[in-house]
Amino acid sequence: MIKIRTKLLIYFATILFLIVLSFLIREQSNQEVKELYQENVEYLFLLNEMTKQTNETFQSLQIFVHEPLSENLSTYNEDKENLLVLKEQFDARERGGIKKENFLNIMTDFLIQTDKTIAGVNKQDIEQYSASLDEAEKTSGYIDEKALDLIDERLTNYQDVSFLLDKKITQTKNMWTMIISSIIILSILFALWFSNGITRTIERLTKAAQEISAGRYSGKDVVVSTKDELWFLTKTFNEMKKNILDSVNDIEEKARLAQLLKEMELKSLQNQINPHFLFNTLNVISKTSYIEGAERTNDLISSISALLRYNIGNLDRQTTLKDEVEIVKEYFFIQKTRFKDRVEFIENIDPSCLSIPLPCLTLQPIIENAFIHGIENMSEGAEIVLSIYEKNESVCIEVKDNGVGMDQQTIDRLMDTSDEKEVHVEKKGSGHSTGIGMKNVINRLRLFHKDSEINISSDLGKGTTVTIRLNKI
Repeated sequence: MIKIRTKLLIYFATILFLIVLSFLIREQSNQEVKELYQENVEYLFLLNEMTKQTNETFQSLQIFVHEPLSENLSTYNEDKENLLVLKEQFDARERGGIKKENFLNIMTDFLIQTDKTIAGVNKQDIEQYSASLDEAEKTSGYIDEKALDLIDERLTNYQDVSFLLDKKITQTKNMWTMIISSIIILSILFALWFSNGITRTIERLTKAAQEISAGRYSGKDVVVSTKDELWFLTKTFNEMKKNILDSVNDIEEKARLAQLLKEMELKSLQNQINPHFLFNTLNVISKTSYIEGAERTNDLISSISALLRYNIGNLDRQTTLKDEVEIVKEYFFIQKTRFKDRVEFIENIDPSCLSIPLPCLTLQPIIENAFIHGIENMSEGAEIVLSIYEKNESVCIEVKDNGVGMDQQTIDRLMDTSDEKEVHVEKKGSGHSTGIGMKNVINRLRLFHKDSEINISSDLGKGTTVTIRLNKI
């Protein structure tokens, strides 16, 4: 399946490649023209400098002949060195060619004649340095003539090459125009093809959706030729339509049974107690006991009412640790009223930890298990400790009792949540109010806090400790 995003990326990558390629070709052509122009300019400039330096060297030679002083000799030697540097540059720049060789030979002859003139002046041989000076002057003229010939030859060649370059630039420009035109045409064709493919599929899905909204589910499935996100969407839409049709058939079938069940539902409703009626009745009893001066009875009825109201409802609703602690306190009060000094409840709670969220009815079932299966049958000294504290950026909840404890096999069965069956113990006490087992608590807590940790440690005859560790949100 080729995704729409992949198609667009391929299209834009192709367009970008063609544009970059056209600019590179154009830039390469411009660079060749610049290099040729720069090469010819440097060549002509070098020839001009050589002729100019030749004349300056000859002039300094003449000055030394008329005034053979050391300062004039130094000026001559400096001009000669500059001329030699230019000669080496010219020799290194141009390779081959008869005219070039002749020009370099004439330049060498000129330097030889200047050296002979200097030697004749030093020997005070008038005949020698006069002849050498005349010969150097003639050679200097030849250098000017040959330099002009080389310049004329280069300009002629440059004109021919320039014509070819102009032709190449024109071809490059035409090719660049053709590439840009092709890109524009391809872009238009792709846009038409791409938009038609999307809109055509959307129109088919829209018509099919209108048929479904009108209650007609027997239409043909929508068909898409290209395999992309729209193909997947269309496939899902067809499956959804089939599922809706099956659901409608199921609803019609269930409607036939609804009438048969109605009478049984009414009879069942007659046997149920309205929770609101029960709460109102408990409130009336509580107020009556308060008026009659039975304050402890009033407190006990209020605790039972709060406990009952909290326990009735959806177990998946979210609450806070503070609310859980409050309802556990109500449970403690009720059991303390029943068993008096036989049971001691101890609370070590850090108030800063009570804002953490958790599923409803998490603490009470753990407290109930500690009471019913741990300490209920103890005649004295029974103790349950609820501790809530912060440790290493986590909130720790610890329920500890000093009851009968349990063996490791029972602990393993409690912690094995893959088995949906609750662990049944042989001894069951009275006063169980929620009917929620430890496995249910562990499962709901792990669904709500995926990174939660639940541990159970116990020793037979010494008691049990349940520890829950929750990361702060």
